[in-house]
Amino acid sequence: MTITEKVAYIRGLAEGLELDPSQKEVKVLNAIIDLLDEMANTVSDVESDLQEVSAQLDEVDEDLGSLEEEVYGGCDCGCGCEDDEDEDEGDEEDFDSDECYYEITCPNCNETICLSEDVICDGQMDCPNCGVPLEFDIDDCEEEDSCGCGCDCGHDH
Repeated sequence: MTITEKVAYIRGLAEGLELDPSQKEVKVLNAIIDLLDEMANTVSDVESDLQEVSAQLDEVDEDLGSLEEEVYGGCDCGCGCEDDEDEDEGDEEDFDSDECYYEITCPNCNETICLSEDVICDGQMDCPNCGVPLEFDIDDCEEEDSCGCGCDCGHDH
């Protein structure tokens, strides 16, 4: 039984008592029943609106899922169902796993940026967010290849 049906049932019970409508107590009881009826109608309207918003949210979620699939591609559940070695074959050339990356926080805009060791060794660059020049201490960069052989061991051979 819905709230509206319950209020209608209570109204019927009150009318079945055949109380004198001129009495103060009956006027209060009728006002309470009218208030309950208004509240039940409001709750019913809110439930209807909620169902409509929920349906719209489901549509937006489906649209977002389609958009994510289009932009990012594949499954992101971590199950490996979309893994295809042939598909990623060319990507290995773009990433050097031996190359070191650093996170730098700009002192001006507080944005964190990731930089390769080559950029750090250059000594300076402009922040891509605010344009403020950033300078880096390159002492460590010069010491890494002190042996001159390119092995980055730090020893003379």
